[in-house]
Amino acid sequence: MDLTIPRVLMWQFLVGAALAAVLLGVFGKVAGYSAMLGSLTAVIPNAFLGLRIMAPRRDPGALKQAAWIGEIGKLALTVLFFTLVFTLVRPLAAAALFAGFIVTQLVTFSGFLMRDGQEQETDNSNGS
Repeated sequence: MDLTIPRVLMWQFLVGAALAAVLLGVFGKVAGYSAMLGSLTAVIPNAFLGLRIMAPRRDPGALKQAAWIGEIGKLALTVLFFTLVFTLVRPLAAAALFAGFIVTQLVTFSGFLMRDGQEQETDNSNGS
């Protein structure tokens, strides 16, 4: 079983929480919870997409459909969460919110490195 998606989600949450802790210590409570909300605004929709993709299915074409639905759902959830945060949370540090969101989204690229590392570990084509 490929654990790349759960690992990326875990790292996204941890990096977002670490950023929130740093901003909390440096800039105060508002920046800290704003960064955490930005991070969650990225992690939760990504988890939705990840679960859609990881669900077992028999038809290979169903993966493409699941990915489309997952991506549309991810986009809709992201818009919903940003709308909720901007309308319900006062006070809010917008820069910290977007920093949490962007930094958390950038962690997604680490999935490529994790995936590449797994392929190198399992690819043993020289017969030894």
